[in-house]
Amino acid sequence: MVRFHKRYFGLTIVIFIFEVLIALFARDRFVRPYLGDVLVVILIYCFIKSFLDVPVFPLAMFVLVFAFTIEFLQYLNIVEKLGLAHSALARTVIGTSFVWNDLVAYTSGIAILLMVEKFIFGKNLYRVQ
Repeated sequence: MVRFHKRYFGLTIVIFIFEVLIALFARDRFVRPYLGDVLVVILIYCFIKSFLDVPVFPLAMFVLVFAFTIEFLQYLNIVEKLGLAHSALARTVIGTSFVWNDLVAYTSGIAILLMVEKFIFGKNLYRVQ
């Protein structure tokens, strides 16, 4: 079950660099709020897949539920309730505001991920390969 996958780790690094660039330089109404959220679920998936041999679909659904959970915690103002409102890192990683469109972006990211795994990488979505 534990196995290092160079391809996924490489993708993790590339997507992480894109996310950092988006966070530092994108000040628009599409790339930062939407593309960043589409990419973040793919980033999390690739990071986990770098180290674990798990089927595509269950892992993708886990990542989607995780992202939805973080978004719901934003709705509950979790950063403030944990006393981390002063922490720029916590505010950036966890987020501070619930937005319905983020759920759409996360779902879109997972849909793109599943299509790439199936149609480009030729993966069976339900078996470890």
